[in-house]
Amino acid sequence: MAPRIVVAGSANMDLVGIAERLPLPGETVLGSDFVMMPGGKGANQAIAAARAGSGSVFLGAIGSDSFGVTLNARLHAAGVDVTHVRTSYGASGVAVIMVDHAGENAILVSPGANSTFTNLNEDEARLIAGGDVLLCQLEIPVETVTAACTAARAGGTRTILNAAPARELPADLLANVDLLVVNELEAQTITDSQSPDMAALLALVPRVVLTLGGSGSRYAERDGRDEFVPAFKVEPTDTTAAGDAFTGALAVAWGEGRDLIEAVRWANAAGAACVRKLGASNALPTRTEIDEIFQG
Repeated sequence: MAPRIVVAGSANMDLVGIAERLPLPGETVLGSDFVMMPGGKGANQAIAAARAGSGSVFLGAIGSDSFGVTLNARLHAAGVDVTHVRTSYGASGVAVIMVDHAGENAILVSPGANSTFTNLNEDEARLIAGGDVLLCQLEIPVETVTAACTAARAGGTRTILNAAPARELPADLLANVDLLVVNELEAQTITDSQSPDMAALLALVPRVVLTLGGSGSRYAERDGRDEFVPAFKVEPTDTTAAGDAFTGALAVAWGEGRDLIEAVRWANAAGAACVRKLGASNALPTRTEIDEIFQG
């Protein structure tokens, strides 16, 4: 039976411009293409989990504008349960993304309706408590993330926190996180150090996945297990949603009961499959695409 992944997070409309290189401050660069598509870490990870083979439920807020209508429709079309998505009067979240021909990107996010996703109601808390895994990020108010993780702990639901964008994390949130997923910059911010410090991270949470971009990932837990999991080598087109593909797939694999090293390896395959395509939600891979890379 497919695991039930509940994602509490953000939904944005992504406005993506492609150019030969990213502009310097104050510079205008002529682009070669433009696309508009649903995004936001929460929505992306909900779609990633659905495409990777789970029952995926999204909790979040969209605006009353045309972007909100499109976001809701695209999530539903991707197989995500949007029954409990809130609609907030005003603008939806928007991300302005610049991508160069080498696949690197720069992103500016305007939260819009995401900032109104506060005060979990009873139905939302019940959904979280009934899931196999709760997946959260930090593009919604941190108080909401804390409340979601607290509800998960009370219901026996495992929690994954993708601590992005990087910020200081309150103790009552960390106390209810089972697995922390961070990149090197986020790890430095959380531990207030100049380099990723696994020992410092494991003092905060029992399990950590440190993503290392094209190199792979590192998994460690408090019982002393610490292993590097190499990346699958592919030719990148756009790295925008690679982290979301990774984290959504990781939640599915853990929800299926896989050993976490194997789960991280499968998530690496999801990230590799994602970077071969342009865009965010539309680039998130299916289970078949993930397995093709994973099985070599």
